[in-house]
Amino acid sequence: MNAYAKRVLILIVGWGFILLGIAGLFLPILQGVLFLVIGLIILSSEYVWAHHLLARLRKHFPKISRIADEAAVKAGNWLRRLSGQRQAD
Repeated sequence: MNAYAKRVLILIVGWGFILLGIAGLFLPILQGVLFLVIGLIILSSEYVWAHHLLARLRKHFPKISRIADEAAVKAGNWLRRLSGQRQAD
């Protein structure tokens, strides 16, 4: 996948999660805050403001930050297994 297509895909998915998060703040079915954080994590690779906002959230909520880091490692391992890549040691 070329870099432009990857960037567009990241932006679409990230903003999609942000929109789901906003809707989730008003709808009892969706977990709005969770979707907002996922969207911020995705968009933080493209936008400086999202990266800074995540850094602030990590500072204010260190326990949740540790849990999110562990989940990111597990998700990365799962994606590598799924794609057939070797795990980095």
